[in-house]
Amino acid sequence: MTLPESPEARLKRIRMRAWRRGTKEMDLVLGPWADEQVAGMTLAGLDAFEALLDENDQDLMRWMLGQEAVPPQHAELLDQLSVAAQARFRAAT
Repeated sequence: MTLPESPEARLKRIRMRAWRRGTKEMDLVLGPWADEQVAGMTLAGLDAFEALLDENDQDLMRWMLGQEAVPPQHAELLDQLSVAAQARFRAAT
């Protein structure tokens, strides 16, 4: 029998998955956003972010760069991620 995951453990796991993707580019997009946002997200928002984390990095990158159409279930979240990543990039340059 598996014990239920505590809310704190879930947030920690989500942040870790956002930072340990497989490609550095997606680490740098998803990790900082997760650090800033997940603690204040609703359960539905966390579910949506986890569903996005289940996607592979190559698809995520193509969607974020506009090379492929974004699946409707990820569109709003990818818009938020894109805006945040662009703001971080502008602040760093």
